[in-house]
Amino acid sequence: MVAIIDYGVGNLFSLRSSLREIGADVIVTSDEAEIAAAGRIILPGVGAFEDAARKLRESGMADVVKREAAGGKPLLGICLSMQLMFDKSYEYGEHDGLGLIHGSVRPIADVIPADYKIPHIGWNSLHFTKESPLFKYSKEGDYVYFVHSYYAADCDESTLAVTEYGAELTASAANGNVYGCQFHPEKSGNTGLNILRAFMEV
Repeated sequence: MVAIIDYGVGNLFSLRSSLREIGADVIVTSDEAEIAAAGRIILPGVGAFEDAARKLRESGMADVVKREAAGGKPLLGICLSMQLMFDKSYEYGEHDGLGLIHGSVRPIADVIPADYKIPHIGWNSLHFTKESPLFKYSKEGDYVYFVHSYYAADCDESTLAVTEYGAELTASAANGNVYGCQFHPEKSGNTGLNILRAFMEV
């Protein structure tokens, strides 16, 4: 079973539908016992880093996520929740993340050309920087769907894939059993379903 953590932030039900589409046994929950019993965890997230980090802490889910990850359970953070995996974010100030992947989250405005639109919304191709079981059903150049204004930086050792949007931006990163996708697999058609399928097998 895979547990989608409900902490008041995220596109829970389209993600649940995508996992059901690939035949996964899935539960949406904020119950610690159910999360502990699950074989895998997905942390979704949309919105602002500070607000999401606060809700994660106040719900008690930050400690649960860190404990389960430390125990070796596969964890996938999506979009904003990939950013929460990192040490720190500089989105409207300086805010601490979960520290599960080393690096920082910074504005894409700092690195893309001035005439590029922010947020970055739309389909962009993946370019792999290292092999990962998360992408065993994916191929170089597959397109996935992004919606973001910030990106993971200072994380070359953890980067699995990048995408090009006026600059090379981190599309996916990992640290051991902790995985992150800046894009939305649940909105990325068959490519996204293949990534979720691979996560269910790590």
